[in-house]
Amino acid sequence: MKTYTMELAGRTLRVDIDRVAKQANGAAFIQYGDTTVLSTATASDKPREGIDFFPLSVEFEEKQYSVGKIPGGFNKREGKASENAVLTARVIDRPMRPLFPKDYRNDVTLNNLVLSVDPDCRPELVAMLGTTIATSISDIPFDGPCAMTQVGMIDGEFIINPSQSQWAEGDLKLTVASTAEKVIMIEAGANEIQDDKMIEAIYKAHDVNQTIIEFINKMVAEVGKPKHSYTSCAIPEEMFAKMKEIVTPEEMEEAVFTDEKQVREENIKTITEKFEEAFADNEEWLEVLGEAIYQYQKKTVRKMILKDHKRPDGRKIDEIRPLSAEVDLIPRVHGSAMFTRGQTQICDIVTLAPLSEVQRIDGLDENVVNKRYMHHYNFPSYSVGETKPSRGPGRREIGHGALAERALIPVLPSPEEFPYAIRAVSETFESNGSTSMASTCASCMSLMAAGVPIKKMVAGISCGLVTGDTDDDYLVLTDIQGLEDFFGDMDFKVTGTKDGITAIQMDIKIHGLTRPIVEEAIRRTREARFFIMDTCMSPAISEPRPTVNEYAPKIIQITIDPEKIGDVVGQRGKTINEIIERTGVKIDITDDGNVSICGNDADKMDEALEMIKIITTDFEQGQIFEGKVVSIKDFGAFLEFAPGKEGMVHISKIAKERINHVEDVLTLGDKVKVVCLGKDKMGRISFSMKDVK
Repeated sequence: MKTYTMELAGRTLRVDIDRVAKQANGAAFIQYGDTTVLSTATASDKPREGIDFFPLSVEFEEKQYSVGKIPGGFNKREGKASENAVLTARVIDRPMRPLFPKDYRNDVTLNNLVLSVDPDCRPELVAMLGTTIATSISDIPFDGPCAMTQVGMIDGEFIINPSQSQWAEGDLKLTVASTAEKVIMIEAGANEIQDDKMIEAIYKAHDVNQTIIEFINKMVAEVGKPKHSYTSCAIPEEMFAKMKEIVTPEEMEEAVFTDEKQVREENIKTITEKFEEAFADNEEWLEVLGEAIYQYQKKTVRKMILKDHKRPDGRKIDEIRPLSAEVDLIPRVHGSAMFTRGQTQICDIVTLAPLSEVQRIDGLDENVVNKRYMHHYNFPSYSVGETKPSRGPGRREIGHGALAERALIPVLPSPEEFPYAIRAVSETFESNGSTSMASTCASCMSLMAAGVPIKKMVAGISCGLVTGDTDDDYLVLTDIQGLEDFFGDMDFKVTGTKDGITAIQMDIKIHGLTRPIVEEAIRRTREARFFIMDTCMSPAISEPRPTVNEYAPKIIQITIDPEKIGDVVGQRGKTINEIIERTGVKIDITDDGNVSICGNDADKMDEALEMIKIITTDFEQGQIFEGKVVSIKDFGAFLEFAPGKEGMVHISKIAKERINHVEDVLTLGDKVKVVCLGKDKMGRISFSMKDVK
């Protein structure tokens, strides 16, 4: 066993090699503070047959024992990966994937097992570092190492690798991965951070990454295994030469040069049939024909863009596709909006509910987290003209929903301002590039249409990239469509208001970006966001509606003395359940005395409110109440003036004239007005009917 340590952001990072999991290709037992993660990298001996992609699998396993909890439910085992685990695995995957050989087809699994969690050291960060260390020291071909750093910000000051609480409370959640030369991945959520401040944070993280890479290189030099050889799946050069004879580069350019995705696909289908006919006798070439056509298209599109400044749909380099937007297209839902950009179309639907319907997340945190705003994204096969069964959201759908959610959280009203749980669902009707950014725009408009008083409008856009042979030979593309994303080098998504950035997600297929590229992409996305808001979103809906939709539940909020909560709830919930049964409303009470009354009937909500006020008010002489006769005795009648609250009217206080029997005036169920006289000798609330003025 060999142990390596370094000081990282004021804490000790410790890595044990050859301590555990020795049969994996590479393993790192890594501790940062008391957070402990086992990261392993394994690869198959042979390539998987019949595939044209690199089969990489990244896992982040959250174990409840790591935070001293037993899983809930009957099974008492961890279930499927949580949303946080899926998102963490995606963040690890994105910088790692480009560093494997492009012609490598062996199955690779990068697994991270969270063993213990220190609230001061986030397990996601430890897993990210463990993954790159385990892969770098393994015999798996890998052009690393890379490193990752997280940056938070509180009161304008950057915090490197913040604690769980600093991460949750700060104005910035930034994760940056770097190689020794360039930034390779950016993931950010921000509270309207200015462009310059965001760039400063990105390169502050990049600088820290260089110290980590030096640390990893030392391990690789001492304990790293020689990289194993593998069967290359590269396309033979003689095959490419023959393909260019059958379909010339000019013919291929003509086939892909269209803004209609269906037309382009039909053109490629025709070309594919030509190749299949020509190579009918060459089984070896037929097996890799799909990959060869992909490579041919890719070279054609990249040459058109980089050398000729021609985009497949004829747009200028900084031109956005045609835009349109509308609201209220779906009846009876609480809010709806549709945003269309070229052949990308998203319909977003908002649902409002009481705060009791927030999502409870029992993750690797000290407490159960309540998630008030939920953004879900769906991507059905028909949106791209394909057919396949629906199996629920995959990692891509979860990631896109989380990005749009992160984009809008900074502009949402507080629960005190708007006491609702909010769910936005983005349905992809059509897809041809950057549906997550269309989802952000549609969701923003849908929230405003639902009457959610968001503080500012948010829009999002994606930039692409095509690079040449040198760092200075590149072209940044505004608003990439599917083909440019597929064959390009970058998908740089940025969302924000006119005052700053709220989210970033950057994926690339090359070994990193230079600073000029990052700065230009951020500048381009800012210009595009403003254009989208001014020319498309604002004409459809410029500000939140003043009230919630007629079909949305209405909520009244009051604050009561926390000591009176028991009176409202009653023994075993009897009192509050009776209020709910009588009025049909929904009532939520927090420990600090905040009461929310939710319903669709204003009169019934007011009735419930009045009951709660009566129950929680200290009774004083002279107060007027309306009560129902619930019991008649010889000496008087008992009235219920609120659920669980009764008082007595003595027979002498029923009428101005003398009566011999209570029944002469009152009957069970009668509703009468009374005035409070205080409490009698037995401590009961005493009323008078005859003294009501």
